[in-house]
Amino acid sequence: MRSFDLTPFHRSTIGFDRLFSLLDQAHGSEAQATSYPPYNIERTAENAYRISIAVAGFGESDITIEAAANTLTVKGEKTATEGAQGEVLFRGIAGRSFERRFQLADYVTVSAAKLENGLLHIELVREIPEAMKPRLIPIGAQATGKAGKPKAIASVAQAA
Repeated sequence: MRSFDLTPFHRSTIGFDRLFSLLDQAHGSEAQATSYPPYNIERTAENAYRISIAVAGFGESDITIEAAANTLTVKGEKTATEGAQGEVLFRGIAGRSFERRFQLADYVTVSAAKLENGLLHIELVREIPEAMKPRLIPIGAQATGKAGKPKAIASVAQAA
């Protein structure tokens, strides 16, 4: 496995500390990551995503989904198996407990979740606040005075 030196980026970027720590975590946890249960991450629109997790054998009451502090956690714990179904000769459908964590970017929230045909679909949406969206700044804009009016207009109004 190849390691990356992020030092040059630390020298020329500001405010990306969280991104660099996520990259370090991903690099370190890659070797110990488990593949159960398998999942897909899809981009369904410009600001919409879907995580699909294969949870065959789990019901809605066996699964919990929690979103907190930019982390989405999906846990599955199988309740007691039904007896009286006969002797199991081969168990190929995994029913073991699991916990899967996903790091969410800023302003990404869970909008819906549904269990369908053995797949848990979690819909995510990125909703950027209006104050964080790009805006055009006119060149030559005047500074505002204490009353919120441009200084040049305030001085003209006082002279009249």
